[in-house]
Amino acid sequence: MNWGLILANQASRTIRRAPWTERDQIRTALQLLCDDPYSGDTKMIKGTSRMLRRRVGYWRILYELDLDRRMVVVTAIKRRGSHTY
Repeated sequence: MNWGLILANQASRTIRRAPWTERDQIRTALQLLCDDPYSGDTKMIKGTSRMLRRRVGYWRILYELDLDRRMVVVTAIKRRGSHTY
């Protein structure tokens, strides 16, 4: 059973502004999150109880899971840097 996907406005803007090759990688990763939000290079973010991150090249997809409604809530998509987390 697939999960639903909710994108925050900031995450949508980041996807639109990303270079087209990286944009396709991010969109593919978002589709895979809907299939299985725990697959791929996914880790819990330290210091949080519900926030996860998925690595997509130099990008990080930061998201939470709403287990009751089976929704993946993408809060941010950030380029990896020293201030990403």
